[in-house]
Order: sequence, then structure tokens, then C-alpha cells
Amino acid sequence: MSAYAPMFLLFAVGLLLVLAFFVGTSLLGPKNKGAEHQLPFECGSESTGGRHIRLSVKFYLTAILFVVFDIEAVFLYPWGVKFRSLGWSGLVSMLGFLSVLVVGLVYCWKKGALEWEK
Repeated sequence: MSAYAPMFLLFAVGLLLVLAFFVGTSLLGPKNKGAEHQLPFECGSESTGGRHIRLSVKFYLTAILFVVFDIEAVFLYPWGVKFRSLGWSGLVSMLGFLSVLVVGLVYCWKKGALEWEK
């Protein structure tokens, strides 16, 4: 149990910090909610157009593709560092991982997710 003490201490400090920020902002933050605070805004400027316009699915697909290939880079870096010590099993498992990503990329390419309309 003593081996886990630093981890629990880290979680406790993190939780206390988060609680301190929440309590601090609710006690010390401004309380003047005027009519201007109730208006919807986007990126600091007033919204124009319809509020309930549905975005294209391509927007979400592009975001998911970004996340998938960002996570791929996170997995590739440690594998590259430990490449020699992993041996053939590490190579085969990474080739399997990369083949799944390539299949997903080809699928998205064929569906037109990488094409931008003007």
C-alpha cells in the first residue's frame, strides 16, 4: 500500500486544487449578470444567421480523423524508442495497428471525407 501513497497524494492535491479554483471563482468572481451576458456570442462577436442550423457531418468526421491520427502519433513515438527491444512481436503488432489505420484512412478517402467543398 505504501507504493501507491505518492499516487494518492497526487490525486488528493489535484482534487484540492480543483475545488479551490471552483470555490475561489464562485466567491471572488463578478456577480453582475446583465442583459449583455445573456446574449449568445461566438468567438467574442455577435452571432449572425440561424441558431439551430445543423453542421455538416464532414465537420465532425474531420475532427474525428484529427483525433485518430493524433493518437496514432502518440503510440508511434514510444514504439520507435523501444523498437530494438520489442523484437519481431513488437514489429508485427505495430504493423497490425498501422494496417487498421490505413484501412480507416482509405475508407475515409473513398467516402470523400478528405475533400473540401468550395
